[in-house]
Amino acid sequence: MSVALLESLRAGALAGGTRLDLCADLAELPEEILGLADSLEVLNVSGNRLTELPDWLPRLPKLRVLFCSENPFRHLPEVLGQCAALEMVGFKSCRLETASGAALPPPLRWLILTDNQLRDVPAELGRRPRLQKLMLSGNRLTSLPEELSACRKLELLRLAANRFAAFPAWLWEHPALAWLALAGNPATALPAEASGPMAEVAWAELILGPRLGEGASGVIYRAQWPAAPPEGTCGEVAVKLFKGSMTSDGLPDCEMAVSLALGGRPHLPGILGKISGHPEGLAGLVMRLIDPGFAPLAQPPSLASCTRDVYAEDRRFSAEQAGGLLLDLARAAAGLRSIGLLHGDLYGHNVLYAADRGAILTDFGAASFYPAGAGGGLERLEVRAYGLLAQEVLERCSGAGLGRARLEDLAARCTGPEVAARPDFAEIAAEVFEIGRQDPGWVRG
Repeated sequence: MSVALLESLRAGALAGGTRLDLCADLAELPEEILGLADSLEVLNVSGNRLTELPDWLPRLPKLRVLFCSENPFRHLPEVLGQCAALEMVGFKSCRLETASGAALPPPLRWLILTDNQLRDVPAELGRRPRLQKLMLSGNRLTSLPEELSACRKLELLRLAANRFAAFPAWLWEHPALAWLALAGNPATALPAEASGPMAEVAWAELILGPRLGEGASGVIYRAQWPAAPPEGTCGEVAVKLFKGSMTSDGLPDCEMAVSLALGGRPHLPGILGKISGHPEGLAGLVMRLIDPGFAPLAQPPSLASCTRDVYAEDRRFSAEQAGGLLLDLARAAAGLRSIGLLHGDLYGHNVLYAADRGAILTDFGAASFYPAGAGGGLERLEVRAYGLLAQEVLERCSGAGLGRARLEDLAARCTGPEVAARPDFAEIAAEVFEIGRQDPGWVRG
């Protein structure tokens, strides 16, 4: 933020604003923020030198969202618990050592405490009934409070890169959980059978081209591999270079290990090898280049939607497209389950889709190997994510008839509150295929 914006705030020139972003090497928040008390809903003060928050913060009655990431806090400020409307709190990459229950605002829905030094989280989280999204990756946690199981609306939980030797059994029975990141813990160590040899690609053999995209864990480039072009590639490949830093989903090293285990299974990214000899020591993957005709099915959740993807208003599917898409994703997820992998982030925004070529499930930043003993319960948590995605697709589908009714029934069973009663992915794939066989209008040609 420019100094000019701070001066405008102090001059009262920002009156009526609903969002304020202040990044000006601040050691404390300027009290002039109270001049926006009648309107301010989103306050972002990330990237400053804050160690405390002021006692007057609750005098912002409309404040719903507060970002305080990358500030040297040691304790989660207890004044947060007095903010009557505050529902989203972000303290990523601070230096938090403790977080007390008094610091949790009553309407809390979304809490981000990624990349800190927490050894435990408060039991009072279990008394925040609106909690939907809890991000705790990159701390020093060995357990979760039993009270957290009472948060029956909790849908997304990030526990990657902690110190869990085992996870609480109630996780696999939680009725709302759908997106779970567990990698980088002793309980999800890379199994010996998944750590076999993988082709190495010398960095010197690659000719890096334009950037294709960037995610939390790395940057993807178009590249040429003329020295040893893989079959069917004409020497054109994609290269992902990992950033090497903690993300909200977990560690890039874990994502790379999972990616190398994918093999050539359909509807998943084609991993060709791992990079060796990068001049800056960066880790990276060489992948099959995905045709530019593929595009994300949706956009990630917004501050307002919390755990739900955002679809373009004009996004529509024919019966044939919807049935084919749901079959592709069921087969992709079943393929992952067959090698003991949990995707952890089965969302439309992680699906690349082309109407005439189907779907590819991408982005393995939250993926992990199954911890011992999790088995079917953990798989059926991810089944709920599939069921929610299926409902989103069918809501945007013009198809009718028996095929639609059966797919809607399947989606309802996938999202049912009794985890053990949900089908597994192999059963889902077989059922969607059978629906398409009996009602050919739901089969992609």
